[in-house]
Amino acid sequence: MQAIDRELKHLIVEALVLEDVEPDSIDPEAPLFVEGLGLDSIDALELAMAIERKYQVTFDADDERNREIFATVRSLATFVAAERA
Repeated sequence: MQAIDRELKHLIVEALVLEDVEPDSIDPEAPLFVEGLGLDSIDALELAMAIERKYQVTFDADDERNREIFATVRSLATFVAAERA
């Protein structure tokens, strides 16, 4: 799981062009939206597309779990690992 966490942190910084954020400074348990990194809904769409390209997983826009899935780096990593298994 730590490998996916690390990859996702780098992907977040690269895909969202977060120039003042170092991937290693992102806490895998910290919220990605509002608090934490302060991402917004546009960032979520861009991040979803980047994750889909890199890991060949898909997100359903109507999935009520999306808020949970995108809550933290760790929850994203858990989703990606489960989808790839």
